[in-house]
Amino acid sequence: MAHQGLTLYARVDGSFSVWDPIRNNVTWQYGMHSPLDEYEFSQQELWDGLERNNRVVCNGLIRDWVSWQLKRSESFERLRRVLKVLSPDEQEPLSPGEPTRVSIDDVRDIPTLEMPYGTVPLTHASAAVKRIVGLAYLLVWSWEEHQRAAELLREKTSNSLVLLVDEVEAHLHPRWQRLILPSLLAVVRALRPDVKVQLLAVTHAPMLLASIEPHFDPEQDALFMFDLVGGEVKVTRADWRPRGDANAWLTSEVFDLKEPRSVEAEQVITRAKAALKDPNLPLEKVREIHNELYRLLKDTDPFWPSWLARAEAAGIEPEFLVVAGQPCGGQSFPPHP
Repeated sequence: MAHQGLTLYARVDGSFSVWDPIRNNVTWQYGMHSPLDEYEFSQQELWDGLERNNRVVCNGLIRDWVSWQLKRSESFERLRRVLKVLSPDEQEPLSPGEPTRVSIDDVRDIPTLEMPYGTVPLTHASAAVKRIVGLAYLLVWSWEEHQRAAELLREKTSNSLVLLVDEVEAHLHPRWQRLILPSLLAVVRALRPDVKVQLLAVTHAPMLLASIEPHFDPEQDALFMFDLVGGEVKVTRADWRPRGDANAWLTSEVFDLKEPRSVEAEQVITRAKAALKDPNLPLEKVREIHNELYRLLKDTDPFWPSWLARAEAAGIEPEFLVVAGQPCGGQSFPPHP
């Protein structure tokens, strides 16, 4: 049977699936034992270990991390490097600390991270940290176990790796969202430079799309949209075009928002744009829109220059904007209603 690529699927709930073209095909090739369709990890099994057919197929993050660390193994150094690359920033690195006990009724030593605010046991870390740490561990574990199986069975290691991540932005601060996709690509390629990597990421976060603009290659990368059309989900390949920032992505056809604002602000701006095209709109309607804009928009909002000329044409006298006692560039500002 032809080998397929090593495949990892990270679900939004913290569970994972792993398909290894050697370990999951071993029965058909060697008749050794009943095959595993794939390795299915619940969130708890990822941390505490996975057993199938009365065999331990994975020790779990907690035991492997501590074992690798105490042995000062290459596996731990690889995990340390992966965590560093996947960190949210240099001020808050995912840096392993010394294992510790967290409870008198749990005899395990628990891995820790050295955070700027102190040492944090992984079991007490945030949901964002747990998800990224779990992904880092499984990437290292999957590749190392794949290499060991290939050596044991005298097979070639896979020349491709597929990583599927659902809702990449889940739990992540926007600062971390901006880094996660480029970091994942760097990590996977670093596991073995000659391996072909395919990353499939699902997201609802415009920050992620803005973050990959410098890395996107239309010759080999693609952006797909899922839309509900007539009660059915339609998948289309979107034309790739850099937008520049997250707001521009929000108002593109990818996310279909008219404005990157509150619903109320979007509604009044929609009315205001219609008023700009209607010189015969009654004064009371213009003033009503004007007062709603004043209530909902900040004085620095970029929509004001478009609107103020219309307000003045309707006879609404704007006040001069003063900041810290100084006129702000001669810009007019709408009076309080």
